[in-house]
Amino acid sequence: MTTTRLRQLHNPFYGETMIHILHFLHFADNSQRPDEGKEYDRLWKLRTVFDKLKEVYAKFYNPLEHLAMDEVSVKFKGRVMFRQYIPKKRKHFSIKIYKLCDESGYTYDMRVYVGTDSHSATDDMTATHATVRHLT
Repeated sequence: MTTTRLRQLHNPFYGETMIHILHFLHFADNSQRPDEGKEYDRLWKLRTVFDKLKEVYAKFYNPLEHLAMDEVSVKFKGRVMFRQYIPKKRKHFSIKIYKLCDESGYTYDMRVYVGTDSHSATDDMTATHATVRHLT
């Protein structure tokens, strides 16, 4: 299509509507913000969404015997502290999510990497081992 034809089909209504939806879409009350301390949850605004997804995943599906851990990079251009920069990947800026899947690809559980996992690591277990143990 030519640019003239695209301009004729352009309707600003949809873009403006999505901006309004995103502006007013909230999952947590900002006045309930937790104090930033040692146990601060960087995903506190979306924690209810992730908890509900995990509950629904577990409710409607029982995992099979063969499970796999998967690391997914979700492209993200916004501003968050835990966004990863990986120059060798096509998605330079992304959010890393660890998923527990079965052989059919169904996601049974997931965990967003929100920065250093040093609080989950112990003397006998690395942060990666702790993530795998938490998901299984």
